[in-house]
Amino acid sequence: MAAKRSGARGKRPRRISEGLQPVHEPRSEPPLSRERIVATAVDLLDAQGVDGLTMRRLADRLGSGVMSLYWHVDNKEDVFDLALDSVLEYRGPPQMVESQDWRGEVVHMLEDWRASMLRHPWSASLLPRRALGPNILSRLELLSKTLSRAGVAEADVNVAIRSLWNYVMGATITRASFDLSDDDRAAGQQRLTRLSERYPTIERSRLLLDNDWDGAFRKGLGLLLDGLSPR
Repeated sequence: MAAKRSGARGKRPRRISEGLQPVHEPRSEPPLSRERIVATAVDLLDAQGVDGLTMRRLADRLGSGVMSLYWHVDNKEDVFDLALDSVLEYRGPPQMVESQDWRGEVVHMLEDWRASMLRHPWSASLLPRRALGPNILSRLELLSKTLSRAGVAEADVNVAIRSLWNYVMGATITRASFDLSDDDRAAGQQRLTRLSERYPTIERSRLLLDNDWDGAFRKGLGLLLDGLSPR
């Protein structure tokens, strides 16, 4: 019996000073928080779209149980609202101050809005049917204030806001869903050429070959702001 006890003691792990490498414990996940849930939800939405976000998938990505999420968010609809608002935060250009260049401020606001939604294409489909969070409300407040300061009549501000909203949403959804290759666009233009007697104007303007989405957005916005400029 003594020999066995001696053998068991002989198998004890050596100390580090005796040459044994330290055993690293597996890293635990960061603490669960609303901020981490929202950031992970945005990543999941970017990867799999609106239909790909479920509370189970979200919990799996976070390395937690589904029920643990409900300590921080109400439900999946709450997650959608929070994720949407998080990607639409507007910080403004560097050292943004009120200036006489109201058009430049509006253009920057709306180009940033469009760019944010194009980085997260699911946001454009969610925005029309979600509660408006503080970030999008802040955008609308700043836009309204800028237009009012520019001299747009109070009775016309709501029409101006809705017109600009519709323009940004339409331009973003069209750009996000219009995914033709160069070959596809060339083939479409060739078909228009064959049908030029029926569609002479758009064939002559080579409409289907025009791929300058950013330039078209800015120029169209300029035309819209011309109509909003106080006379």
